[in-house]
Amino acid sequence: MTSLVAVLAGLLVSAGLVAVVAGLRRSPARTRRAGPSTLAVRWSRLTRRPAGRAGRRRDLLVAGSLLGGFALAALSGWLAAVVVVPGLVLALPYLLRAPRPRDVALLEAMDRWVRTLASTLSTGRSVTDAIRVSRRTAPVTIADEVELLVLRLNSRWETRRALQRFADALDSPDTDAVVAALMLAADRGAAGASTTLHALAESIQAQLRARRVIEVERSKPYVVVRQVTVITLVTLGGLFLLRPEFFAGYRTPVGQVVLTVLVSVYLGSLLLMRRKARQPERARILVGGAP
Repeated sequence: MTSLVAVLAGLLVSAGLVAVVAGLRRSPARTRRAGPSTLAVRWSRLTRRPAGRAGRRRDLLVAGSLLGGFALAALSGWLAAVVVVPGLVLALPYLLRAPRPRDVALLEAMDRWVRTLASTLSTGRSVTDAIRVSRRTAPVTIADEVELLVLRLNSRWETRRALQRFADALDSPDTDAVVAALMLAADRGAAGASTTLHALAESIQAQLRARRVIEVERSKPYVVVRQVTVITLVTLGGLFLLRPEFFAGYRTPVGQVVLTVLVSVYLGSLLLMRRKARQPERARILVGGAP
């Protein structure tokens, strides 16, 4: 009975941690879809399962970690392993990886795209024609948005209005500055646009250099934490194999509850560090565009 109470307490602590993580993470607004909700769809929504191979790999990881936890509990008598092992296997890869700001990838894509536009403008084309030509070589990060931008231009949308919608789709303050410069370049004509885009490309490169230096500095604490975590796990694993009596206190029901709480607190501290390292939201400059 006491062992069952210990396992239930551990499950409740882990469930509380998962609920806190799910509540703190921002989720994009989802539109409701008609039709019955199957068990697979509910599982995907509840666990935020990625699509394709990544989702299948994560499902296999979940199943393997649960089997490993049950196997360790059966061999060692540590019932808390049913909760601790899956928690560590699933949470550590995510929590020990520094969050990469989306704006860096967007700026890299915009840099390549703007340079393509500038090289096309040198042949005497207009800004709108250069945008149409760039659809074939647009970076993957913004390929869908550029495709939609070209479709709107082909539908005789006003260039400024189409670019405003393009900026709304990207939804980034850094790309707003790039799109605003494109709006001005489109109004000035091909001669002025070429000069503007070359200057804009240099400005993006300067921003990227500064962002990369910042990201290197932000990733340093994660390097230290990863090293400490690996050393700790290797040391504890070696002690568990060579001197199992060192962990005798954790075999008791109270000890297993304490172990589960300690692991949960450590994972919670990693989650707090990740939230502190996340880039804060900044206000956009291109707002209030025409519908």
